[in-house]
Amino acid sequence: MSILLEFSMFPTDKGESVSVYVSKIIKMIDESGVAYQLTPMGTIVETNTMDEALEIIKKSYLVLEKDCSRIYSSLKFDIRQGKTNRLKAKIASVESKIGKVSK
Repeated sequence: MSILLEFSMFPTDKGESVSVYVSKIIKMIDESGVAYQLTPMGTIVETNTMDEALEIIKKSYLVLEKDCSRIYSSLKFDIRQGKTNRLKAKIASVESKIGKVSK
Protein backbone atom coordinates (compact mmCIF):
# COMPACT_ATOMS: atom_id res chain seq x y z
CA MET A 1 0.00 0.00 0.00
CA SER A 2 1.16 3.52 -0.72
CA ILE A 3 -0.27 6.46 1.15
CA LEU A 4 0.37 9.97 -0.05
CA LEU A 5 -0.46 12.52 2.60
CA GLU A 6 -0.46 16.17 1.64
CA PHE A 7 -0.78 18.47 4.61
CA SER A 8 -0.09 21.89 5.96
CA MET A 9 0.20 22.72 9.63
CA PHE A 10 1.16 26.03 11.14
CA PRO A 11 0.42 28.29 14.10
CA THR A 12 -2.12 31.06 13.67
CA ASP A 13 -1.01 32.97 16.74
CA LYS A 14 2.55 33.85 15.63
CA GLY A 15 2.05 36.56 13.00
CA GLU A 16 2.45 36.53 9.24
CA SER A 17 5.72 34.64 8.85
CA VAL A 18 5.65 31.17 10.38
CA SER A 19 8.55 29.51 8.53
CA VAL A 20 10.51 29.11 11.76
CA TYR A 21 7.71 26.84 13.04
CA VAL A 22 7.13 25.00 9.76
CA SER A 23 10.86 24.28 9.53
CA LYS A 24 10.66 22.42 12.85
CA ILE A 25 8.04 20.11 11.35
CA ILE A 26 10.09 19.56 8.20
CA LYS A 27 13.16 18.70 10.30
CA MET A 28 11.12 16.12 12.21
CA ILE A 29 9.82 14.60 8.95
CA ASP A 30 13.32 14.50 7.48
CA GLU A 31 14.67 12.76 10.58
CA SER A 32 11.79 10.23 10.46
CA GLY A 33 13.14 8.76 7.22
CA VAL A 34 9.88 8.87 5.24
CA ALA A 35 9.98 10.20 1.69
CA TYR A 36 8.64 13.75 1.48
CA GLN A 37 8.40 16.74 -0.80
CA LEU A 38 8.14 20.28 0.50
CA THR A 39 5.92 22.58 -1.57
CA PRO A 40 5.12 26.29 -1.18
CA MET A 41 1.68 25.42 0.22
CA GLY A 42 2.41 22.32 2.27
CA THR A 43 4.29 19.05 2.46
CA ILE A 44 3.65 15.67 0.84
CA VAL A 45 4.84 12.51 2.56
CA GLU A 46 4.67 8.92 1.32
CA THR A 47 4.20 6.12 3.82
CA ASN A 48 3.30 2.43 3.69
CA THR A 49 0.61 2.48 6.37
CA MET A 50 -2.14 4.76 7.61
CA ASP A 51 -0.69 4.49 11.12
CA GLU A 52 2.63 5.87 9.88
CA ALA A 53 0.91 8.76 8.08
CA LEU A 54 -1.16 9.63 11.14
CA GLU A 55 1.93 9.42 13.33
CA ILE A 56 3.56 12.13 11.17
CA ILE A 57 0.51 14.34 11.81
CA LYS A 58 0.60 13.65 15.53
CA LYS A 59 4.33 14.36 15.78
CA SER A 60 3.89 17.57 13.76
CA TYR A 61 1.27 18.76 16.19
CA LEU A 62 3.48 17.90 19.16
CA VAL A 63 6.34 19.90 17.64
CA LEU A 64 4.15 23.01 17.50
CA GLU A 65 2.16 22.45 20.67
CA LYS A 66 5.11 23.47 22.85
CA ASP A 67 5.21 27.06 21.52
CA CYS A 68 1.80 27.69 19.96
CA SER A 69 -1.65 28.05 21.43
CA ARG A 70 -3.55 27.88 18.11
CA ILE A 71 -2.64 25.54 15.24
CA TYR A 72 -4.26 25.22 11.81
CA SER A 73 -4.04 21.99 9.82
CA SER A 74 -5.32 20.76 6.47
CA LEU A 75 -4.91 17.15 5.26
CA LYS A 76 -5.49 15.18 2.05
CA PHE A 77 -4.87 11.46 1.52
CA ASP A 78 -4.37 9.39 -1.65
CA ILE A 79 -4.36 5.71 -0.73
CA ARG A 80 -3.51 3.11 -3.35
CA GLN A 81 -2.91 -0.63 -3.16
CA GLY A 82 -0.05 -2.26 -5.05
CA LYS A 83 1.99 0.83 -5.90
CA THR A 84 5.15 2.32 -4.46
CA ASN A 85 7.36 5.36 -5.08
CA ARG A 86 4.32 7.40 -6.04
CA LEU A 87 5.81 10.63 -4.75
CA LYS A 88 8.07 10.71 -7.81
CA ALA A 89 6.24 8.35 -10.18
CA LYS A 90 3.07 10.46 -10.38
CA ILE A 91 5.07 13.51 -11.45
CA ALA A 92 7.17 11.49 -13.92
CA SER A 93 3.98 10.12 -15.49
CA VAL A 94 2.60 13.59 -16.18
CA GLU A 95 5.98 14.88 -17.40
CA SER A 96 6.24 12.00 -19.88
CA LYS A 97 2.84 12.89 -21.27
CA ILE A 98 3.71 16.57 -21.77
CA GLY A 99 7.17 15.74 -23.08
CA LYS A 100 9.22 17.77 -20.63
CA VAL A 101 10.25 18.10 -17.03
CA SER A 102 8.13 20.55 -15.09
CA LYS A 103 9.79 23.59 -13.58
